[in-house]
Amino acid sequence: MHFAQYYLDCLSQASYLIGDKTTGRAVLVDPRRDIDDYLHDAEAAGLRIELVIETHIHADFLSGHLELARATGATIAFGEAAETGFPVRRLRDGERISLGADDGQGVTLTVLATPGHTLESICLVLREHPDDDVPFGVLTGDTLFVGDVGRPDLLSAAGHTPQDMAARLHRSLHTKLLTLPDATRVFPAHGAGSACGRSLSSETSSTIGDQRRYNYALQPMPVDDFIRLVTAGQPATPGYFAHDAALNRDGHPLLEPGPPPALTLDEALAARDRQGAVLLDCRPLAAYTRAHLTGSLHTSLDTRFAEYAGSVVTPGTPIVLLADPGTEEEARLRLARIGYDHVLGHLPDLAAVLDRMPELSSSSRRIRHEELGLGEARLAEAEGGRTGGAVQADVTSADSTPTDSVPKGSLPTDSGPADIQLIDVRNPAEYEAGALPGARNLPLAGLAHRIAELDPSRPVVLYCRSGNRSVIAAALLEAHGFAEVCDVIGGYDAVGTGAQ
Repeated sequence: MHFAQYYLDCLSQASYLIGDKTTGRAVLVDPRRDIDDYLHDAEAAGLRIELVIETHIHADFLSGHLELARATGATIAFGEAAETGFPVRRLRDGERISLGADDGQGVTLTVLATPGHTLESICLVLREHPDDDVPFGVLTGDTLFVGDVGRPDLLSAAGHTPQDMAARLHRSLHTKLLTLPDATRVFPAHGAGSACGRSLSSETSSTIGDQRRYNYALQPMPVDDFIRLVTAGQPATPGYFAHDAALNRDGHPLLEPGPPPALTLDEALAARDRQGAVLLDCRPLAAYTRAHLTGSLHTSLDTRFAEYAGSVVTPGTPIVLLADPGTEEEARLRLARIGYDHVLGHLPDLAAVLDRMPELSSSSRRIRHEELGLGEARLAEAEGGRTGGAVQADVTSADSTPTDSVPKGSLPTDSGPADIQLIDVRNPAEYEAGALPGARNLPLAGLAHRIAELDPSRPVVLYCRSGNRSVIAAALLEAHGFAEVCDVIGGYDAVGTGAQ
């Protein structure tokens, strides 16, 4: 048997190439859109990709089933409940897929219908030989993760409540997956950082036995308790999820790789002013906060670039990339992985433009948590858990001493505590575990759709866990005309350090 896991860190996404070395027949499970690695490895191993299996209709990335079908002639397969806009093979519960010369030999996959994350979700039990008592492993898609289970509340399950889907998920886990032998390896579709669950491990594989013992959602409990547990505290859903689910269901244009064209400054600004294009700054955070084109959005290539871009840029919006030289093709590809194909081009040397035309430049306003005036008692209170009440802040405190790395004038000198809108852009579970006193939770993933809840005439102070998401959020608000926006350097982690 040939078995290979392909793990994409920037999207916390796993795909799998499985083949029978005797026959050369292979399947690919949950592929990403850029398929060259799969094709190269299959050719090197002497494998023919005959079938592309999707464990469900993905929402967090644009899958490569159409690209692979064009490149290899492979059939596309989904679970029987899937409704798609293109021809597919429908896989029934209990169906066996043999890669051997006949059904009685060779590498075999058995389909398990496991609704819960979505209606059409399936898992694939993998055996090197059809009669193996202990399977080699099970590909669990978004039904079971290492340390977590699939969230039951995504839009691809429209028309069914999270509680109904959670009940289905419980049945799938306990009547299908947990009946497998403890030694069966678990190979999920996602790992830590994915918004498809709330407590995913950084480990990319496990066993049924370990998950039975250590996964919080698989511990013995009444069904109603399970439902309450898995429907609470899920990460905010990035804005692009519904867009990607629709494209994966209905079909999408095929990926056309290559670098984006170079644009002049005049062309970039014309695209913004006449076509509604977003100027997306992909440089590292330090470079962006030091100087950037006024009104540009930001998410760095050294973070979860595509996911964050999909949280602040509306699907279908034209994009002009502001990237460090040599990184523009990577930025375009990573956007394409979530279906953001409308990249008009890139500005080749942003640093030179900012030096030459400082009137087009802005720097980010950033403060240290001490400048909020949260005394030791209040810091300890924040560390102990979320509290309510007004922000106990004196933004003009004499103890506020900006360093050289922080732009001066971060907060308006005439603002008092009651004027400040203190916004926590972390996910709900992070907020519930502890937040700054008086902070309101508006997660980054949904902020673009909730900007109207904020008053642009009042100062906004943003924070996250470490100071990355808050900069992205600040850029979004500034692009929407908020004049007084700053974020807390080091985020909530820095507050915890200060309380010790």
